[in-house]
Amino acid sequence: MEIPADFLSSHERCILIEVMATWGSTPREAGAFMFVSERALSGTIGGGRMEHAAIALARSMLGDGREKETLDVTLGPDSGQCCGGRVSLSLSLATEQVMEDLRLRSRLEADAYPDVFIFGAGHVGRALALALKPLPFNVMVVETREDEAVQLAPGIDYRIEAIAERAVSDVRAGGAVVIVTHDHALDFLIGTEALKRADLSYVGMIGSKTKRGLFLHHLRDHGEDEQRIDRLILPIGGKAVHDKRPPVIAALVAAELLTHYIGSG
Repeated sequence: MEIPADFLSSHERCILIEVMATWGSTPREAGAFMFVSERALSGTIGGGRMEHAAIALARSMLGDGREKETLDVTLGPDSGQCCGGRVSLSLSLATEQVMEDLRLRSRLEADAYPDVFIFGAGHVGRALALALKPLPFNVMVVETREDEAVQLAPGIDYRIEAIAERAVSDVRAGGAVVIVTHDHALDFLIGTEALKRADLSYVGMIGSKTKRGLFLHHLRDHGEDEQRIDRLILPIGGKAVHDKRPPVIAALVAAELLTHYIGSG
């Protein structure tokens, strides 16, 4: 979860509420956090009466100067939440040391996220990068055209590569390659390099059944192992929704990646 820099800069005193441990069914996982100031909130630890009780405790701390509290909540009928689990919360005044510790934990967590390299910064690539930005992925957009890359939303990492397929080697093991460039031939070059890597967890390409057939011919013509195409997700985003608007494709692919990486967790 991203630390809300704008919120913190505009609220001098606030309380950090963190989910420290969970047992059974709970609305959020350990590590979730939120901030509470006297009049505003940022983030969520799961909502409901549990969150309201934590907010009330946080604001009482701001009122009387306490810097540290804990709160254990059983999510049953007495608390008005039927999850059935139990949550342990930590509440701390957001001092510089507390924030430095949180930043360190957040960096370590983010470093463990899988890489998603999006090849292509056209309409679909930009929409997909924006959809993935708040999700647990390390997103990098690779583009050959500077004028397209500069249209990406602020805060999205990108790189300009004259030979885009070379960037496939920079994806960390277990990562994903999503190919949405403006050029079929370039798609095939990137796809060929990506499928050579058995350690990539996901390789997807925008297109159709016809494009898949053309890519198979490309592999044959270049002496590549045709069986590798079995690992290729094409079309990306599944077949249940037939809508080619970039934001719709982006939402479907984001859901596909989440299901692929954490759906069975």
